Amino acid sequence: MSGETGTARRSQPWPATGAGRLPRQRDSSAVAQLRVLVAVGTDKHRFDRLVDWLAQWHAQATEPVGLTLQHGHTAAPALPGAVPFLGHDALQQAMAEADLVVCHGGPATILEARRHGHLPIVVPRDPTRGEHVDDHQLLFARRLGAAGLVVLCETREALYDALAAGSADPSRYAVAADPQAHEARRAAVARVGQIVDDLVARSTPRPRRWRAWSRSGAKETR
Repeated sequence: MSGETGTARRSQPWPATGAGRLPRQRDSSAVAQLRVLVAVGTDKHRFDRLVDWLAQWHAQATEPVGLTLQHGHTAAPALPGAVPFLGHDALQQAMAEADLVVCHGGPATILEARRHGHLPIVVPRDPTRGEHVDDHQLLFARRLGAAGLVVLCETREALYDALAAGSADPSRYAVAADPQAHEARRAAVARVGQIVDDLVARSTPRPRRWRAWSRSGAKETR
């Protein structure tokens, strides 16, 4: 899949689909306010780095920001809109209403953001900082970043640059919404599983293989 650039998103309200109905875009007559969703997922590891970066950015913002920050097991920041976890429906609504989505490198979160028409700003968890058990998020996010499918931010400066660009023009980080992208989600999750398997295989010492020969040396026993 080739990289994507920003396109107009949700120009019309989402169609009603019964129990799966998605919220309509907010009224354009409402007070102009950038809506930012930050999601760190449900992993048991803290993600202080991303939460601290967002808190500092929010404190310096010169324009109104409607922030929803799902901080998981990270200590609750002193910010409006901070919540430990969001249920499925609440997360769907937050993604549908957001102008920008910032998230960790979890494949499910990334695919959900893209399904709602966002080019997500992704800060992958780093195991060397105690943010995860391995580096599969780094590997996955870098692959997607190279393909132009996410905005990869591994430093505070990169994140702030992405937020500045998104604040100036949110459509830069919008893609064609794909409410039916379930197959893509399954494929991405399967790919991450393969990456994790490869990591485990590389980190596990291989036992030495001994060849037991008969006294005649003619045959190998197994």
